[in-house]
Amino acid sequence: MTCLSVNVNKIAVLRNSRGGNDPDVLRAAAACLDAGAHGITVHPRPDQRHIRADDVHVLSTLTRARGVEFNIEGNPFAPPRPGYPGLLPLCEQTRPAQATLVPDGDGQLTSDHGFDFARDGERLRPLITALKGCGCRVSLFVDAGNPDIAMAAAIGADRVELYTGPYAEAFANGAPDAALALFADAARRAQAAGLGVNAGHDLSQANLGRFLAHVPQVLEVSIGHALIGEALYEGLDATVRSYLRIIGQRR
Repeated sequence: MTCLSVNVNKIAVLRNSRGGNDPDVLRAAAACLDAGAHGITVHPRPDQRHIRADDVHVLSTLTRARGVEFNIEGNPFAPPRPGYPGLLPLCEQTRPAQATLVPDGDGQLTSDHGFDFARDGERLRPLITALKGCGCRVSLFVDAGNPDIAMAAAIGADRVELYTGPYAEAFANGAPDAALALFADAARRAQAAGLGVNAGHDLSQANLGRFLAHVPQVLEVSIGHALIGEALYEGLDATVRSYLRIIGQRR
């Protein structure tokens, strides 16, 4: 079964644009879980432009109370600064079910590439060990074309998250077949190395079903931007349920 983890960063973006606590990230996350989502994802960044450290703590309490997965994404190499203790300290404090490591810099609008294991593998190894010591499953953000996906297992990761931006772009351009073949091959290579496969970035109701129909044994999709945008028209409850129907039809 493919699980749906809802990324609530965009709720925090809207809240932060005016200050205060409206819209309420906690209430939005609870609404997603009430509708059947399997977990909640956050990606706190050092500049605190959306999810903040205090949100991470509150959402950790919610997900633990509900018995669902909490997935914290972030750059493990980003140093702490006022208001942001760093990814590893946040995970040590909140003990999420999953930590997804992403090589995004401060200047990036959004995550747009995966790790280069030849360059970063040995730097990641002790961080992965530390995170697993906190009880976290560790997933690494990767490009589907990365020839070294198996190295993720060698340095201790449990899963990889396939960066699906190129697939979404190919789908929007009406020519997804080559991208689907690339992603299916990446998933098989990862699974052959003993890794679980997650996927995320720019997945939507329009393109998710085809992706899951062609890419084998995707364990989890993390969806935020499209889901929150669609929910502006249909509501969070209806939108989350629509995604769950798409997942159910394809498994």
